[in-house]
Amino acid sequence: QVQLVESGGGLVQAGGSLRLSCVASGSIFSINSMGWYRQAPGKQRELVASISSGDSTYYADSVKGRFTISRDNAENTVHLQMNTLKPEDTAVYYCHALLVEVTGWGYESDYWGRGTQVTVSS
Repeated sequence: QVQLVESGGGLVQAGGSLRLSCVASGSIFSINSMGWYRQAPGKQRELVASISSGDSTYYADSVKGRFTISRDNAENTVHLQMNTLKPEDTAVYYCHALLVEVTGWGYESDYWGRGTQVTVSS
């Protein structure tokens, strides 16, 4: 069984910084991509940033230049450094991984963390 566990959320003033981390554990054969989504109250979940196994990155336009995603393949960990935070960044942030389990017969599966709250005060 695979688990994703996030950490690092919290309350910060506008202009501040937070660093989110997510560790994937369990019967993992390989992780193809990892990323962060967020969902604000009354809004749909949206992709914030993602990183492939080859370190190709994607960022939503709203966070470009402020957020940086990185991963440690040896530790099955992904980080999201969030700088110059704005009140509109307030949301629950979810870690996502597209991975192949040891017993997954080579098929990719989506896994999600439970989410961590990020609140940015004005």
